[in-house]
Formats: sequence, structure tokens, C-alpha cells
Amino acid sequence: MTDEGPRSGEIGAELIERWALDYLARYASSAANLRRVLRRRVRRRAPTEVAASAPVIDALLARYCQSGLLDDVAYAAGRVQSLQRHGASVRAIRARLAAKGVAAEIVADAIGALREDAPDPDLAAACAFARRRRLGPYRRGPGDRLRELGAFARAGFSRRIAEAVLRCADAAAVEALSRNGLG
Repeated sequence: MTDEGPRSGEIGAELIERWALDYLARYASSAANLRRVLRRRVRRRAPTEVAASAPVIDALLARYCQSGLLDDVAYAAGRVQSLQRHGASVRAIRARLAAKGVAAEIVADAIGALREDAPDPDLAAACAFARRRRLGPYRRGPGDRLRELGAFARAGFSRRIAEAVLRCADAAAVEALSRNGLG
């Protein structure tokens, strides 16, 4: 016997629950993402047990959702706030949460909540992106405007927003733009 349970290929509910709790202790997760993680663990450990473990995983996830241990709405709200503060565009946020299996309606509601804090969440994220990447008024030396526009585009920001941030003369102007919007 090892710390992961019996090695005979049998994967029981206790082992799956231990895997789930270990994962949730380290990472926030959506229900769909935790399902993928647990199925992957089962597939690696005992490929023949994947089908047999599916009902166990589904029952565990239902129990966790019912108890509040897994909450896709809270997960989406937290991730949206975090990603936006780190300079992720709304488009990038939608894509990352979709990849984690969060429903589109939940993502839309969480992104809609961003509008309460800032008039334009994408603009506020672009300002944070410029600060993190040292673009526009945050650059130390002469910059290449086309290269900076490309960085904004690859991050999912519109040209209009990128140009507005790059036009700012200094960090204070960027902060004012973030608070007041393009209007």
C-alpha cells in the first residue's frame, strides 16, 4: 500500500475524494475542471477504471456543489476580478473561463459585475496590462509604437483602447483614463 491507496488497479470513492480535496486545497476550480482533473488522474492510474469511476466522480461533484465547496459563480467572480486586475482583456477572460468549463451565462454575469467598478473593464485591464508590460508611458526608453500595438492586440484589446493608453503622457494620465473611461 502506498499513500495513494491500493495498487491493484481498483480506484475507490475514498481515493477519488482524497484526490479532489488535495486539488481543491491547492487550487480554486470549477466543477467541470475538477471533473477533468479527476478523470485524468483515474486514466493515468488505471485506464480500465475510467468508465467505472465516472458515477463516483459525478456523485462527489454533486455533493461538493450542494455543500458549497464547489461554486462556479463564486469561482468565476474571483477569477474575473483577478484576471482583470492583472491586465487580461474581457475576450481573454472569457476564453480562460470557458477553458475551465464555466458556463457562458455565469461568465457574462461575472464580467457584467466588473462594470460596477469601472466604466470600461477592458480599458482598466489595458491600463494594468501597460503597467505590467512597461508599455506606453511606463516604458523606460524609446519605444516602438507598432510593436506595442501588437502586444495589446495579442492580449485581446481593441486598437482604439490600445491607442488611448499609448497616447497617455504619464502614469497619472493612465490612472485617470482607467477611472474615467474614454468618454
